[in-house]
Amino acid sequence: MQAIRFGIVGTGNIARRFAQGLQHVPGAELAQVWNRNRIKAHAFATEYGAHVCEDYEALLASDIDAVYIATPHTSHAPLTVQALAAGKHVLCEKPAAVSLRELDEVLAAAKASGKLFMEAMKPPFYPLFERLREQLAADPIGKVRFVRAGFASAGVPPGHAVLNPALAGGSLLDIGIYAAFLAVDWLGPALDVQTLGRIGSSGVDTFASIQSQHATGIAQLYCGLDTSGSGDAMIGASGGHVVIREKWWNPLHAVVHYRDGRKVEIDAPFEGSGLNYETAHFCDLIREGRTESNLLTHAHSRAMIQLIDAARAGLGLRYPFETE
Repeated sequence: MQAIRFGIVGTGNIARRFAQGLQHVPGAELAQVWNRNRIKAHAFATEYGAHVCEDYEALLASDIDAVYIATPHTSHAPLTVQALAAGKHVLCEKPAAVSLRELDEVLAAAKASGKLFMEAMKPPFYPLFERLREQLAADPIGKVRFVRAGFASAGVPPGHAVLNPALAGGSLLDIGIYAAFLAVDWLGPALDVQTLGRIGSSGVDTFASIQSQHATGIAQLYCGLDTSGSGDAMIGASGGHVVIREKWWNPLHAVVHYRDGRKVEIDAPFEGSGLNYETAHFCDLIREGRTESNLLTHAHSRAMIQLIDAARAGLGLRYPFETE
């Protein structure tokens, strides 16, 4: 098996989860780390047995195969484009870009480079989602017509990056992108989006309630930073519905409720941090010479951020770095 060597950009909580998960991926290893804060970079590298790079250029010049980007939202697109131009495969944390315009620039760079680019949207790779799809293929509930999903947390401390508009903060890009994934995954791209919500004192969205019309159905989604809200999800069809229990984006348990009264419970524990499943898929794609995931396509990423763009427009939210 070809060993895939990773370089990690950023050393925050999600980067730590990625490094922990990488230990559960056969034929993958962490080789290089870079963070502008060298103290944090050295502490991270010591913990996970990696080498610290002086700067991003040094990381890209090293003998890594792929880059995992786990930095603030505004840096995702430029760091991805730079890595692709350097001939590296890229797994970039969600959202892959702060707008559809930015994402299309990333996808153009990916096409020009001939390298693999994938957004790190973890839910579809978990064992629970795989088991659920198998159940619905063997015993269908019919065409999905409705998706409800969301989560809100009121515990964000003042000064957190998610409250900073200059870093493309807010609940839509930080939390709502997950709900957008689920809606697009089961219903396809949104055709119409209606949004109500709140803009907080820092200038980012602190709550958003979204109704989206899709070709095959409707989604009701919500996300928030100033309110507490349940993290379950529901997928409805004519022959029954599915409830994915909290936290549905790190799924462990689902119940399929059939219209005839039957209930099928699905329990699927995951190993490691959970991020190891998307990483293993990403490594397999590299070995196969693929430039796009079949489970999380570029079109899927486009549809997700397009939905979020429409929701932001509905709230009248523009980031200070955005121009006409």
